[in-house]
Amino acid sequence: MSHVPAPVLPSSLADVLAMTAADRRAVDALIRSRLSSDIVLVNQISEYIIGGGGKRLRPLLHLLTARAAGYHGRDHLQVAAIIEFIHTATLLHDDVVDESSRRRGKQTAHQVWGNAASVLVGDFLYSRSFQLMVEIDRMAVMEILANTTNTIAEGEVLQLMQMGNADLTEKDYFQVISDKTACLFAASARLGGVLADASPALCESLAEFGLLLGQAFQIADDVLDYQADDQALGKSLGDDLAEGKVTLPLILAMDRAAPEQRNLLRDMIGDGGSRELQQACAILKETGALDDALAQAHRLADQARHCLEGLPPSPERTALAVLTDYAVDRSL
Repeated sequence: MSHVPAPVLPSSLADVLAMTAADRRAVDALIRSRLSSDIVLVNQISEYIIGGGGKRLRPLLHLLTARAAGYHGRDHLQVAAIIEFIHTATLLHDDVVDESSRRRGKQTAHQVWGNAASVLVGDFLYSRSFQLMVEIDRMAVMEILANTTNTIAEGEVLQLMQMGNADLTEKDYFQVISDKTACLFAASARLGGVLADASPALCESLAEFGLLLGQAFQIADDVLDYQADDQALGKSLGDDLAEGKVTLPLILAMDRAAPEQRNLLRDMIGDGGSRELQQACAILKETGALDDALAQAHRLADQARHCLEGLPPSPERTALAVLTDYAVDRSL
């Protein structure tokens, strides 16, 4: 009787990327072929940001959930490309709104080509993603992605309204990160189940997994904004504070800081400046705000892991668990 060796289970992000290499190459090829436009500037900006690195975590999440739920077709490649187009469009628009100067370690597109070109190419990516959705011709897929795109836009507006608001509550913060960031993670995971014709209950569990993963990922990002080095972060340290963006570490610190420290943070949030960034970082560290925010991210990642219990054991399910670890620890 022949012995079939047990599959090697991934234990790091590098392992996950290696096991999904064939699918990811196919997605990259699809992205590049479908980005093509007769307008030279569209090609230049699209290639600049799509080719600018990044782990493509959201498409990766979709590829893994589709396979983990038992999907064996090819539509998951096209859905992954759509997800990346939507995400990239939001980055182009985001950087204009936030006046960000760096993204993934290099100049943002609007710094190179200007605001108008960046916004319009973001619109091109949105419209191209909808063309790709129609080709798949599954109403459930179109409905999820259309609703998600709308939620992201609402999240962007909500965040814009809250800029410089030193009284932002933790509840309001979670609303922003859920709408603006985590909802695309949720859709990416849910769509894996939808393509596999999984039960409504499993699709719901996958969506919950994605939402919690996205929240944990964003909180960890917000912590890194105050303690990572610029090179690891891919943007300037303290950018959130410079933009008047109130994140969980700031909310926790404002709640615990001494009156004079709170006044300093409040002034910095209102001014949208980072002149006293070192002082602000010291306050966040002293009040335990960074550690406690990261602890919240870890709790959300743990909750996300429990959502995978409805999936049968597989290397892909293990890979999804690895993503929960990576979300809160980028050194993995």
